[in-house]
Amino acid sequence: MNRRVRQKCGPRQEKDETKISSKTLECGCLTSATISGVDWTTLPDDTVIQLFSCLNYRDRASLASTCRTFRLLGSSPCLWRSLDLRPHKFDTAAAVSLSPRCKNLQRLKFLAAGSADAIVSLQARALREISGDFCRDITDAALSVIAARHEMLERVHLGPDACERISGDAIKALAYCCPRLQRLWMSGVKEVNGDAINALAKHCKQLKDVGFVESDNIDEVALGNLNSVKFLSVAGTRNLKWGSAAQFWSRLPCLMCLDVSRTDVNLSAVTGFLSSSQNLKVLSALNCPVFEGEVDSNPMHNHKGKILLTFLSDMFKEVASLFADNSKNVTDVFQYWRKLNNRDENMDEIVVWIECVFSHSLLRIAENNLKEFDEFWLTQGAAVLLSLLRSSQEEVQERAATAVATFVVIDDENATVDCKRAEAILWGDGIRLLLNLSRSCQEGLQSEAAKAIANLSIDSKVAKAVAESGGINILANLAKSMNRLVAEEAAGGLWNLSVGDDHKGAIAEAGGIKALVDLIFKWSSSSEGLLERATGALANLGADEKCSLEVAVAGGIHALVMLVRTCKFDGVQEQAARALANLAAHGDSNRNNASIGQEEGALEALVQLTYSQNEGVRQEAAGALWNLSFDDKNREAIAAAGGVEALV
Repeated sequence: MNRRVRQKCGPRQEKDETKISSKTLECGCLTSATISGVDWTTLPDDTVIQLFSCLNYRDRASLASTCRTFRLLGSSPCLWRSLDLRPHKFDTAAAVSLSPRCKNLQRLKFLAAGSADAIVSLQARALREISGDFCRDITDAALSVIAARHEMLERVHLGPDACERISGDAIKALAYCCPRLQRLWMSGVKEVNGDAINALAKHCKQLKDVGFVESDNIDEVALGNLNSVKFLSVAGTRNLKWGSAAQFWSRLPCLMCLDVSRTDVNLSAVTGFLSSSQNLKVLSALNCPVFEGEVDSNPMHNHKGKILLTFLSDMFKEVASLFADNSKNVTDVFQYWRKLNNRDENMDEIVVWIECVFSHSLLRIAENNLKEFDEFWLTQGAAVLLSLLRSSQEEVQERAATAVATFVVIDDENATVDCKRAEAILWGDGIRLLLNLSRSCQEGLQSEAAKAIANLSIDSKVAKAVAESGGINILANLAKSMNRLVAEEAAGGLWNLSVGDDHKGAIAEAGGIKALVDLIFKWSSSSEGLLERATGALANLGADEKCSLEVAVAGGIHALVMLVRTCKFDGVQEQAARALANLAAHGDSNRNNASIGQEEGALEALVQLTYSQNEGVRQEAAGALWNLSFDDKNREAIAAAGGVEALV
């Protein structure tokens, strides 16, 4: 009989959330040993505040708790002008604990589910911008209250998930209560009626950027009354009457950029916009099948000084035509624009808008994962994503990283990536860009960059490049994050990198094994995605004899047995059983086999898993019992626990 090493890799992409509380704000991961030997309190106040600004909120609170001076400086208003609470469960209790710091808060990002009411409890009357993800639960009443309490709002962004419970009534409330509104972007509103749009036109005279995307019904005629609007997007919106839209939107006196991507816009409407709109500079019609089917094989280009962005032409060249002739031959027009010394303010607004449009559209197309876009991704899509990763807009960088993580995966269930797409990112210096983003102090960027690195690393060439670029050390450090989403994606990266024998030693040297074991103890059994990734990585690492010893030293046997006994999630059970099977597969060269048998309830729990309804769990549990049975005491205990009958 021979012991078997159980090989498998199949991480799933999931999200979870942590809860932020007053206790979290008062403690953190920094210790006095971190700053021993240096009298940090003698630094100038400006220097200390700059140091605080480079930290995430949790580390700011941790550093502020070290002494009275830092506590005072850590409460400086300039450090609390922006909050990103998306990784946390943001409820009223958390808002109350944060409210003393939020008097001057201007920018807030949050996960909308259950959080809308908590925004009011922040008492941030100076709030200028709110950005909410997963907005399905926000109601008209909740948004109306937010608007009434924050009359200085200038920017409202709700999406990308559909705002299913928001109607024109909430939009009217925003118009009445927030006359300073400059940007309004909503996704999936079922109906945007004429009354709501006319209220915006009447009360929000500074409104210049409007997006009603992926909605069901919009009053095209009323949109023609938004005379102050420069940027308009109806991407993905259905049931639009394009004849009326072309007639009335073309009369908008300030309209410079229009996005009709992912709609059923036709050639006649596109021609009407380009010929009739006086100030229109950019018309984006990305992935518009009706228009693409009607246009000639020789696509439309510059029309009376206007540019048309479609997948039928070179997107970079079209954008380059906005600039002087010396930009025509540049390979990355956005990078060319970022390096310009003398930039025009209007042109800056246009290029910033184009970056946003590209990042939204490419992410949506990546999510749909249609075979027809294979050639597009290789010819220009990957290059555009690489350029967007360099953007100065954090939101654009984040969406681009998410799109990279998404478009390379062609079979999520079996963790299969398109090697050509992955290597297009590799040869475009994308690994360095993503690793740099993963070092950001913004945890949203860390999470999405780590996810992209994890998915790309399924490809062996990319995995090698990640390892050679120091990515294993970065992921091992991210796995120690107090942010569950960041730790989860980092664990997924270590899981994929631990497949095969090439990088197991490097993961161990980087402290990855201890970080993975600590994750199991740190997070509750409700964290299915994180625990599955951590146990999957440990299972792969346990197949190496030297690494298996380190897993045992780090407390991995106890952690894995705990999961086998208590966790109810099939994916975690399967990976934990496989990990125990691999740890027990090294013969008499170590004591892992006996140690597992000595853990209370370990063998009985594995026997019970052989009765699981999940085939993968049954197979891995049987494999673990097979390997453990090579120890005489284990064999007797397995038989006593009913293992023989279960296996037969």
